[in-house]
Amino acid sequence: QVQLTESGGGSVQAGGSLRLSCAVSTYHGSNYCLGWFRQVPGKVREGVGHIDSDGRATYADSVTGRFTISKDNTKNLLYLQMNNLKHEDAGLYSCAADSGYYRDHAVRCHRDKEFGYYGQGTEVTVSS
Repeated sequence: QVQLTESGGGSVQAGGSLRLSCAVSTYHGSNYCLGWFRQVPGKVREGVGHIDSDGRATYADSVTGRFTISKDNTKNLLYLQMNNLKHEDAGLYSCAADSGYYRDHAVRCHRDKEFGYYGQGTEVTVSS
């Protein structure tokens, strides 16, 4: 069982930056891939990006070049650095963990597949 707890959400002006953190209760970096998702009312949850166990990160087209996912294995923390925020970035952001699949000496995240574990989320609001 993996427990995930997000923090760092809040309100920011368009064009501003925010960093979200996620504490992962069971964290063996070599065993999980980690990711960030976001959801707004009335829409399906969408993947923001994910990071494989070896640190390789992949992003949704809508955030590429603006968002960065990183992790600190020593602190059991996952981060989402969000820059140049837009109104359409607002939503409930959740971190997630999944057992993924093993390839090229690392645990890789599946694409277009639900993760096994999700946190409760932290709200991000983008104002004018």
